[in-house]
Formats: sequence, C-alpha cells, structure tokens
Amino acid sequence: MEKVDAIVIGAGVVGLAVGRELARRGLETVVTEAQGTIGQGMSSRNSEVIHAGLYYAPGSLKARLCVQGKSMLYALCERQGVAHRRCGKLVVATEPAQLAALRTLAGKAEANGVPFDMLDAEQARAMEPELRCVAALSSPTTGIVDSHGFMLALQGDLERAGGSLALSSPVDGVELASAGSNRGHVLRLGDWTVEAGVVVNATGLHAPLLARQFLGLDQGDLPTASFAKGSYYSLAGAAPFGQLIYPAPVDAWLGVHLTLDLGGQARFGPDHEWLDIQSPEQIDYEVDPARSDVFYEAVRRYWPGLADGALQPAYSGVRAKIHRPGEPAPDFRIDGPSRHGVPGLVNLFGVESPGLTSSMAIGAYVADLLALPARSVTEV
Repeated sequence: MEKVDAIVIGAGVVGLAVGRELARRGLETVVTEAQGTIGQGMSSRNSEVIHAGLYYAPGSLKARLCVQGKSMLYALCERQGVAHRRCGKLVVATEPAQLAALRTLAGKAEANGVPFDMLDAEQARAMEPELRCVAALSSPTTGIVDSHGFMLALQGDLERAGGSLALSSPVDGVELASAGSNRGHVLRLGDWTVEAGVVVNATGLHAPLLARQFLGLDQGDLPTASFAKGSYYSLAGAAPFGQLIYPAPVDAWLGVHLTLDLGGQARFGPDHEWLDIQSPEQIDYEVDPARSDVFYEAVRRYWPGLADGALQPAYSGVRAKIHRPGEPAPDFRIDGPSRHGVPGLVNLFGVESPGLTSSMAIGAYVADLLALPARSVTEV
C-alpha cells in the first residue's frame, strides 16, 4: 500500500488551495479528483467575483476568510499574471424601504475592515449614468477573476511545492484511523489504495454525502446536504456599466445582480431555486428560458433601459447548502479534529460563496486546524 502525508479529496478551487497550502507546509500531498480535469463542479459555475467581505457577520469564518482570502488572491494574481480586474461594485437601493439594508451592509463592512463609500442617487448616477437608484454603497475592492486561470496557478504552486494531482480518481471508500492508532487513514480510489495521515474532504456539493461514507466518523453530527440552483442570463450587446451592480441584499440571497467578465460582457444572475433532489448526480443544469420574466423584472428595477429580448439563457450553478428553505444561512462549517475527534481529518461543509474568494485563506485555516507549522516562505 502506498503512503503519503496528505490526501485532499476534490480538485475545485478550494481543494486546490488547501492542497497547495499543505504542500507548502511540508506535507507530501496528493489532491484527488473524480473528474478528468480540475474545477468541474461549483468552481466552473459561478460569477467569478472577488468579493470584498461586505455581507458576512463580523467575526464569522465567512467574514474573516473572505477578507483575508481577497488579499491573498489579488497578490497571487498580480504575482503570477492571472487575469483579473478590480472593477468595483455598487450595491443599490431602488426605493427608500431598502435604505436600511444598505445601512446594515455599511455596518458589517466597517466591522470587517472593508473599504466602502455611501453615495446618494446623484453620485451613483455620476459613476453609472444608466443606473436607477435612490442610494448606493460603493465597494472599490470588489473585482473579477479568471477562475480557471486562478485554479491553474494554485495547481502550479501545489506541484512546485512537491504535491501532485490525481485525476479520474473517485473515492470508493475511506477507513479512518482511530485516535492512538499506529496507521493512517486508508482510502480506496479505484485500483489505488493509499494510506495518509491527513485527509481533507473538499468535495463541495458532495461533501456531506461523502463524509457519511467515512468508516469511523460519528454520523450523528454531520449536516444534511441541500442544493440551491442559480441560473444566469447573458446580455446581447454591450453593457453600459463599468462595474458590478448588485441590488440591496434580501436575507442570504444577494439578488439578481449584474456582473462582468474580463472581456466586458455582462451577465445577470443568479436567481435562487431550491432543488428537491438528494444528490448532485440528480442536478439538471439546463436554464429554463421561462425564468427570463423574473430576470427582466428584477434587473429593470435598477436598469430601466434593459431592452426586450436582450437576455439570453447562459448557464447555471448549484450551491452546496447545509440548511433548509426558511432557515438562516449558516457560516462555513470546517470540522477539524477538535470537533469530531478523528486526528488528521478535516471536512469542509457548506463552502459556497464566498468560497472562491476565501479559498487561499481556507487553505491556511485548514493547515492551522491540523497544527502544521507555518511555512518559511514569505509569499502567500
């Protein structure tokens, strides 16, 4: 049986970031992936937004890791030439009743150490003349990134640090070592059986279901997976906006917002649709053209000039939820040995947005949970 120091299951952006960090802290690390290429789950179906850290409860993992991860992500992109742009974002109130939501957002941003400016309608329209609003919050550190280029950079760092990637390697079983055992955790990946002292479950949509297959893990404390689909529509023609436009937030959903890709093409979304399914294999990623009516209505609240017929179905993504409809959205849940009592095991549950932005900080957090010594290199 082959032995390595660490196995990270899942080669999405978070799994790659965790694997990179473990390798850079001196562990012989293998990142495994069931698919034939990296980033084929949630990492390939998102808005590619670098979040500033406006929305999250002060002191929460989402707040702390988003703000830290944002700085780390920008630094890596600038150092390695990953395409990105600090385009900024306006969060807009389209009616006076939404002003309270902007004030709440401003309070969270201040507590989280995130730069922002409050704008009146005239100031907002001076920045974006096509915008309709009564007030806006400007977030200058929000940006966009080539998510695949970012993942390739993480993979490159992983491999330069001595780690490796095992594609087309679905996990068929995991037998966890008990406390005090003289062996590591044993994983079966097709024809390959490997023993590792550290196992990190970074499988996104699959994480709660995979954790239930771990022999030796208390099942009573595991979350139940839920799935929420978000569809996107693209804009035919050029967008009249130079930065991202988000409506004032409602609960945990950020509304149908306007984002830009690095070529300047606009897309709108996601909407929010709870799925009545039990596993990721049941997901239908097709975008229903009939949902366009909701998009037109939502977008025209802040962009009245959106023309009929300008929206086209684009793509959809599904978020890894660990709560049910009507329940408050929880924080990231990162379960280390102190929670479940299994040395060397970390499960990442409910790592949805801002998971991409937070990914490198999540990697550092996981390494710290495992009590790994800080790396000696100075770059992030």
